Amino acid sequence: MRKINKLNLKSKKVLLRVDFNVPLESGKILDDYRIKVEVPAIKKLMRKKAKIILISHLGRPEGEFKEEFSLKPIKEVLEKYLRKEVLGDRKSVV
Repeated sequence: MRKINKLNLKSKKVLLRVDFNVPLESGKILDDYRIKVEVPAIKKLMRKKAKIILISHLGRPEGEFKEEFSLKPIKEVLEKYLRKEVLGDRKSVV
């Protein structure tokens, strides 16, 4: 398997599966460790000018959208760490 460093990713779409299943309480993130550990890889892809698509899940919503499982709090924390706007806030993908 080739490493990210060796790939020409400029203008390429990169689908990155991340584990953002963080503990929440009343919509607030209790521990953002899982977000922090993904930041270096995301930043590396950003430096390579890749178009990054992040996929993750939160909780076990049983196939239907529930506000308590929204990734919006993760998006806000990720924007803080990346110092860049994160686009998209799709509620549900089936």
